[in-house]
Amino acid sequence: MSVFDLSHMPLRDLNAALHQVPEGANDTSFTVDNPRGHHAVAVGIDRPVSVEVNGSVGYYCAGMNDGGTVTVHGSAGPGVAENMMSGTVVIEGDASQYAGATGHGGLLVIKGNAASRCGISMKGIDIVVCGNIGHMSAFMGQSGHLVVLGDAGDALGDSLYEAKLFVRGAVKSLGADCIEKDMRPEHREKLAELLERAGVTDVKPEEFRRYGSARKLYNFNIDNADAY
Repeated sequence: MSVFDLSHMPLRDLNAALHQVPEGANDTSFTVDNPRGHHAVAVGIDRPVSVEVNGSVGYYCAGMNDGGTVTVHGSAGPGVAENMMSGTVVIEGDASQYAGATGHGGLLVIKGNAASRCGISMKGIDIVVCGNIGHMSAFMGQSGHLVVLGDAGDALGDSLYEAKLFVRGAVKSLGADCIEKDMRPEHREKLAELLERAGVTDVKPEEFRRYGSARKLYNFNIDNADAY
């Protein structure tokens, strides 16, 4: 295991080491001590390494993650797991705004609360928030899943495409073209899988409501595909 203490080691050395792990290496575990709110911690990971961050981080932690497992034992600033492609990012505390923005894949778990615009423009990422989320979350969400065990703020799912939203608590308001939808068996099955992957064992899929797009804002109608 490699240990990087950011109280006296450059952040650049940590990120460079994460990018230089050779294929098939046995030592793929990293510990980061004293992150002290540094920005861009563990960004651009493109291999199956494991990173434990002991403390809170600034913006864009684990951005562009592709295959790594990053756990932050603290809170995260704006844009955590932004544009994530695959892998897992776990925030033990709270996350600031636009967590998981534009994420294409992988799993983001936030054990605390997430601020505004959580999952904005999500493109396949799965996000599980154990607390509450702020306003404009999942704005223009294209695909993937957003699971919220707590409450959601104003304008949830505004201008939503095909991302699926599951909220256990209250929703302050729905955004344009976002409506509540039926929870069918396949949705409960998928939700149960997401909760299990996130390590959430004390709630049931039946306690959630599902929200999705009413498809009234689309310029392209799939029923008219032959006409294009």
